[in-house]
Amino acid sequence: MIANATGCSSIYGGNLPTTPWAKNAQGRGPAWANSLFEDNAEFGLGFRVSIDKQTEFARELVHKLAPTIGPDIAAALLTAPQKDESDIHLQRERVAQLKEILKRQDSPEAKQLLAIADMLVKKSVWIIGGDGWAYDIGYGGLDHVLASGRNVNLLVLDTEVYSNTGGQASKSTPRAAVAKFAAGGKPAPKKDLGQMAMSYGNVYVASVAMGAKDEHTLKAFLEAEAYDGPSIIIAYSHCIAHGINMTTAMSDQKVAVESGQWLLYRYNPERGLLGENPLSLDSRTPTRRVKNFLEQQTRFKMLTQSKPDDAKRLWAQCQHDAETRFAMYEYLAQRKGERPPTSPPDLQNAEGQPTLVGTAKEKNHD
Repeated sequence: MIANATGCSSIYGGNLPTTPWAKNAQGRGPAWANSLFEDNAEFGLGFRVSIDKQTEFARELVHKLAPTIGPDIAAALLTAPQKDESDIHLQRERVAQLKEILKRQDSPEAKQLLAIADMLVKKSVWIIGGDGWAYDIGYGGLDHVLASGRNVNLLVLDTEVYSNTGGQASKSTPRAAVAKFAAGGKPAPKKDLGQMAMSYGNVYVASVAMGAKDEHTLKAFLEAEAYDGPSIIIAYSHCIAHGINMTTAMSDQKVAVESGQWLLYRYNPERGLLGENPLSLDSRTPTRRVKNFLEQQTRFKMLTQSKPDDAKRLWAQCQHDAETRFAMYEYLAQRKGERPPTSPPDLQNAEGQPTLVGTAKEKNHD
């Protein structure tokens, strides 16, 4: 289920009769809806709250109807892990079996369960939007969703500029980039949304660039999907507003990573519970100068013509920004993990292991 913020992704996502969203041979596919810049995160959180409540009710009915359904299938429905596609496939088969049993029952509870039986299958919620939404106008809502602990996934299509509304600078716009309201090159560095999300400690965070390392991007999506809690993936998204040759956009992404202008990393709180460092820096030490990246894009090059002195100064600061950022993430990723202290009883599971504090595993979401 996808909540999409207004922007480029809503234009190409909802531009019928063609659409990037498709169903498979079984007729299953994403349910997509578009909301506004300012409330898309809350809009998507509503999906999760509704799904969780319906699932809770369905599970209550399975418990109540277990003698009718059969203790074995009832137990299997309630304990299915649903961590990956194979688990979910098995759960769908159990739900299909459940529906056949319920169709032969006349009780009000059986009819209620038949109507919401599909809620026993894991539903994946993705909240999607650009950097204008995630870093600026919708940041308060995004932060609220991350802090909620709910099992939602946020995908930020980071073009580093308000692309859909004419190319204004956003808090994601990097230093030295020229854009509307930053005609002289943006003087301040880019907001580090990933580090801010990591500060919660229970949020899965990844920064990806498909053109630089596609297998890393895939791994991040799979890990975010499997993580039982909030996750956010920040994806480098090339854009015609960058002033680039769009036919070489994927290789441009590679230069962004090789120069250190864009970092690849994954922060997985589950690693912390195992006594490992949750942060994995997946970028190698930069092999190019940031200048190699800036020279590819008109948004940076045009400043060398209009204000060459300012360009020289800002480009030097860009190099320093990249070096400082890489050194900081490298330091954090090299720190040894520490096994967390014993949790109080109310934060332990049945096996006495600590649970993820503040995630959807808690009984009380309030």
